Amino acid sequence: MRILRKIPLLVWILVAILLGILVGWASQRAGTDVPVRVFATFGMVFSQLLGFAIPLIILGFIAPGIGSIGRGAGKLLGKAVALAYTSTILAGTMALLVTLALYPHMLKGATVTAISDPSASLVKAYGVTVDANGVESLPFTLPPLMPVTTALIFAFLLGLGMAGLSSTRMYDLAEDFRSIVEKFLSYIIIPLLPIYILSVFANMTYAGQVQHILKVFGKVFLMVIILHWVFLTLVYCLAGATSRKNPFSILGHMMPAYVTALGTQSSAATIPVTLRSAKEAEVNPRIADFAIPLDANIHLAGSMITITCCSSAVVTMTHGRTPSFSSMIPLILVLGVMMVAAPGVPGGAVMTAVGALQSILGFNPTMIALMIALYLAQDSFGTATNVTGDGALATILERMSRKQLAQPNVAEEMANAQTAADAAALAESDVAAAGVDSAPATSGRKKVRTSRNLRKSKKVRQVAPSDSPQESMQ
Repeated sequence: MRILRKIPLLVWILVAILLGILVGWASQRAGTDVPVRVFATFGMVFSQLLGFAIPLIILGFIAPGIGSIGRGAGKLLGKAVALAYTSTILAGTMALLVTLALYPHMLKGATVTAISDPSASLVKAYGVTVDANGVESLPFTLPPLMPVTTALIFAFLLGLGMAGLSSTRMYDLAEDFRSIVEKFLSYIIIPLLPIYILSVFANMTYAGQVQHILKVFGKVFLMVIILHWVFLTLVYCLAGATSRKNPFSILGHMMPAYVTALGTQSSAATIPVTLRSAKEAEVNPRIADFAIPLDANIHLAGSMITITCCSSAVVTMTHGRTPSFSSMIPLILVLGVMMVAAPGVPGGAVMTAVGALQSILGFNPTMIALMIALYLAQDSFGTATNVTGDGALATILERMSRKQLAQPNVAEEMANAQTAADAAALAESDVAAAGVDSAPATSGRKKVRTSRNLRKSKKVRQVAPSDSPQESMQ
């Protein structure tokens, strides 16, 4: 089991896609849909579980995420958050403009009607019935606690409220709930995702649609990686212009973080390498120590590029046309906030975005499965772009905060003063304790000396008459 846990999620996803194609092809050649129907039944149950989990994910991650940003608010924090949000939004907008320009030519003829209309050709799960109007009735339903839009508004309200409260009790409760939801994702949802994707690809292969999907995979995958590097080039050119440094020299120092993120698939796990790389790029240590850990959690420009490109590709494949600019901009603006609270697990960004994809773009379960597969296929590259971009934002933040950096470090002075005060108090307590311990010993010695003197005086009085006989006679 330990060996299986060490296998990256990307490997599991690729294996699931290949197995799904194999199961669908074998079932088609054998003339039976039983294996596909079995996996379709699992997919139905899992999609219900995923739908139930989405409002919990939104509440569990977005509310404490917004609340934590407001804690200890200051000018530096406000600048860092504004930079991260602006970078994420601009990255998504750039990706959207490119998709609107290229997808009509790249994805021409890649329409997959089976995804947009599952009742047309996909195999139904066991127990599913379809009435005369084409409405499906599921044998198993797990309604979510609240609609996705309600969960979003409620999460924003809770997060802003916690940021403004002086008490931390509500925030601590939200953090505990976040831990519960994260374990639910880590131990149930994420491990079952490969089987869910297997079921979808088996069904699409059986329906004869997978060849279009594979063509889209290759084209979208290549375009996303190119956009990642275009974004990094632009943001580092901006960082170089503001700091008057060579942008490619700064980017070169950040490459260890890029390579590390490719292997870890986690911005948080790459923080030590990112922090060291930023300092080697001559970012002020005070800025680096503050900005790098913060940006690792709130700056997800690479993930935004991937989600924008993949969601546009799914819409293009299912509707036969690219989405409009007006329909995608609300998604980008909402995702810019939601990415702040993306869980620290592989594929966490796309899992957080599922609610917005459903509520804004109307994604159905099959479209969600395809979206997750497209995203996870390049999750490593998106994470690498996220952490590498953090170095550029730290460089820009250093330039924006040069007046604050010119002032003495008040936090360090207060810490040093507190340390000195604690040391002095400890020394005084030691002296006081030593004085209390020595007092009994001193008094004891005084008592011994006094008793000895009394005994000597008694002896003198007893010997005196014999020593002076004249006085005794008198």
